[in-house]
This record gives sequence, C-alpha cells and structure tokens, in this order.
Amino acid sequence: MNIQLTKSQIGLDGVPAAETVLSHVDGERGELIIAGEHVGRLVAESSFEGVTARLWNGAMGSKLTEANVRASLGEARARAFARLPDLLPATRGMGIVDGFRAAVAGLRAEHGLDHEATIVGAFPVIAGALVRRAKGEHPVTPDPSVSHAADTLRMLHGREPAAREVTALDAYLVTVCDHGMNASTFATRVVASTHADLFAAVTAGYCALTGPLHGGAPEPVLEMLDAIGSRERIKPWVDAALARGERMMGFGHRVYRVRDPRADVLKTAIEALASNGADLPFAGEVEAYIREALRKKNPDRPLETNVEFFTAILLDALAIPRQAFTPIFAVARVAGWTAHALEHRRTGRLIRPSSSYVGAMPKG
Repeated sequence: MNIQLTKSQIGLDGVPAAETVLSHVDGERGELIIAGEHVGRLVAESSFEGVTARLWNGAMGSKLTEANVRASLGEARARAFARLPDLLPATRGMGIVDGFRAAVAGLRAEHGLDHEATIVGAFPVIAGALVRRAKGEHPVTPDPSVSHAADTLRMLHGREPAAREVTALDAYLVTVCDHGMNASTFATRVVASTHADLFAAVTAGYCALTGPLHGGAPEPVLEMLDAIGSRERIKPWVDAALARGERMMGFGHRVYRVRDPRADVLKTAIEALASNGADLPFAGEVEAYIREALRKKNPDRPLETNVEFFTAILLDALAIPRQAFTPIFAVARVAGWTAHALEHRRTGRLIRPSSSYVGAMPKG
C-alpha cells in the first residue's frame, strides 16, 4: 500500500518524537518554556550555570545546584585547556566552524568528571583557542573561579570583560540553551537513542547546527545590515530586495507564527551594550521597516523577527568574530543537547521512523 504524506508530515512537523521535561515551544502563542520557566524570567533570574543545573536535574532526576554546576564547569574548562595539545592538531588547516567540529569529535571522558560537565566545559575553551589561533594569538588559560560567560569572553579576547559584557553574553547563553525538538537536538537524541556515548551524540548535534537552515542566519543578518549601510537606504534597499524575491535574514521561523519570544529578550540585553558598539537604533529602524514591508507583502501570514536578528547584533557588539557565531551558539546549546541525550537514554527508546517509498516496484 502506497501511503501519500503531506509536505509537513514528511518534514515531521507536529510529530512527537519524545516526551520531555526540558523545554516547550508554542509557535502559535510565541512562548518558550525551559525547565518549567518562561525564557524571559529565566534570563532575569538565573545564570547559564543555573539553567544548566535545571536542565540536568530534569534529565536525570538529580539535585544539582547552580554552585555545583559552576564548580564542575570551572574544573572542566581547566581540564579541557590541558588537553588542547591533543585536540588542536586535528583542526590544522581548518576554519573555526570546521575546526570546532573536529576538536569536539576528539573529546573523551575525564577521570572524576561527569561526561556532561566535560563536554559543556570544553566548548568555550575550544572556541576561544580557535578564534585566537585565527588571529595568530595563543590560547588563554581559563579561570575556573569565574562564571562560564565571563571565562568565555576572557578566552576569546585575552582580557577581563566588563560586567555589562558578561551580563549580555550570559543572557544569550540562557536564551538559546534549549529550544524544543530542533534539528540539532533531534540529531543528538537519535544518536543517544542508539546508546552511543554522550560525546558521539553531542558531536552529531553540532554537525546539524552547522547547516545553514539551522542557526546559520546571524552572520547573514550582519551582511544585510552592512549592505543597507545607512538609514536613508533602508526603504529602497528592502523594497528592492523583496521585489527580487530575496529572503530577509532574521525574519520568519519554522515553528513560531508570531514574534520569536527570544528576540525581545536579546533586544533588552543589547540595550545595555549600546555604548559598546551596538547600533541598536539603526538595527531597530531596519527591523521596524522590514516587519512593515513583510506585513504588506504577506498580510495573512507576515514573517516576524526571530532570535537570529538580535543574536547577530549582540555577538557583534561583544566583538565575537562572525566566523565564530556557530561555535558560540553551540557553547550555549550544548547544555540542552547533553540534557536531551541524558533524558533519552533514561526514558526513551530507539528512534527509528519509517519512510514512504515512492520508487519503482519490481515487475511481476
């Protein structure tokens, strides 16, 4: 029997692949809940270490505290730095995105550390080392006594970050640490469902993240803003681009039918960085005009601002190179990947969907 599937069914839209306590995305209401709390409140009340503790506790039924996670990640960063001589040779000749993939694939268990801490702690160390190597500079030794966000910035820039910079990056890490059954999280859970180890599962998640349809728009957002250039060019540039049928980068989302709730959370974080090089008024004018133009073009279903529009502005204001945007996204999302892999190992089963065969059948 040949079963005909709709386009959305083939893409698995709306098809549950797992039960989870980790995060919930409501695309119709524009709502994101992570570990039982709305994303905006989490950013206001928790740190990356705090939300990571919530995710791991949900996944494993443990009772970790923010202090527990902060200590374990600090130790993990120090361990990862000591292993850089083993990890970096495999990345020789590669750019930051591909080098990060190769180094992540080389991670292994560290004695006395849980695998999830080893992995989450290693990510900013690897990212920092690759960014600095690209500039001809040496890696910066991590400081286990500071927060994950603060140490990430230290290892990227080789200086102590300002408090407002740490606050902004921490807000970003919390905002994008998990987001339902997105492509990279699904890839992570598929590998975890085979009972492969956590290192293999997370490597699969990062590979999925490097695809341009998943998390790949922040850099093109900046390219779009660069191309517009000035306030006087916003209207003619956008109108001409839409007339050519071009996509407006940072607008529209596969799940959200209204404004991405993460966009306003990051917009608020950027406002504190306006004196740090973030031209929020200009970006705000671009956003406002594009939203207006998209409403006129598609009045029945206008495309709203998504998280990547303000991600681009925030990371650029923090002087993070555009080529490192994907690894820095992974520095945050790996908290969710590890939690989903651990949860699936504990509560799920082998993920093995079927397909609809549309090829030729044997004759006779």
